[in-house]
Amino acid sequence: MATAKPVRRNKAAGRRFRWSRIVLLLGLLAALTAWFYRDTVMAQATAGTAYGARVACSCRFIGGRDLKDCEKDFEPGMALVSLSEDEAAKSVTASVPLLSSQTATFREGYGCVLEKWDE
Repeated sequence: MATAKPVRRNKAAGRRFRWSRIVLLLGLLAALTAWFYRDTVMAQATAGTAYGARVACSCRFIGGRDLKDCEKDFEPGMALVSLSEDEAAKSVTASVPLLSSQTATFREGYGCVLEKWDE
């Protein structure tokens, strides 16, 4: 009578399978969290870029300071907001990558005015 050989499992393959399930579960959890907070994040990004554009435009075209120096006027927590300027149009655009972008333009007699928001 033949005896059955014990089945040997590959421990490394089992660990990889377990880790891949954990990573997949964490990715799914991150995606669900991002979806749940999407409105809050978009609203904060829009408000932050609008504030950044307006403050930087005033600093640059009314105060006459360099755009890099204007970033010092930002509130704490605005590290993701980046600035760019259009010297000819006298405007500053603030953006948070992939989320929001707002532009403020200097108008004589009015100061720096935000462009109309698209909602």
